[in-house]
Amino acid sequence: MNLIEDKLKKLNIILPEPKAPVGAYVATKIVGKLLFISGQVSIDKNAKLITGKISKDLNLDEGYEAAKRCGLSIVAHVKSACGGDLDKIKSCVKLTGYVNSTDDFKDQPKIINGASDIIAKIFDKKGEHTRAAVSVNSLPLGVAVEVDAIFELN
Repeated sequence: MNLIEDKLKKLNIILPEPKAPVGAYVATKIVGKLLFISGQVSIDKNAKLITGKISKDLNLDEGYEAAKRCGLSIVAHVKSACGGDLDKIKSCVKLTGYVNSTDDFKDQPKIINGASDIIAKIFDKKGEHTRAAVSVNSLPLGVAVEVDAIFELN
């Protein structure tokens, strides 16, 4: 029985294909009981980059959705690292979200809620995590949002 997989089906959530890294790093790394997921950039359901600055090119809702897509990519990498078994996750420990935004933008937490909310929705109590939401001047490939994660394994 795969409880998390059943939950994904019930919520009608289709995970994206985990993307290979585009630099000199690995997408996931297990150290002891911790699973580290490298930063996942905002990519829409058609595999197109979600680019631009929040508060200039994208509004709050579009930024939230971009972060949600990062969260789904994180879960896809978690599934891959766990051999397809999301029930190997004990908890989500931490998310760090980076928001490509204008200098005067102050709602970074509202943007990164997109990733936090989808992780919590998928993993329930196991999805509760600590977090940082940071504004940056730019992100790789001009994307709007990037989120990395740390999970604890059973």
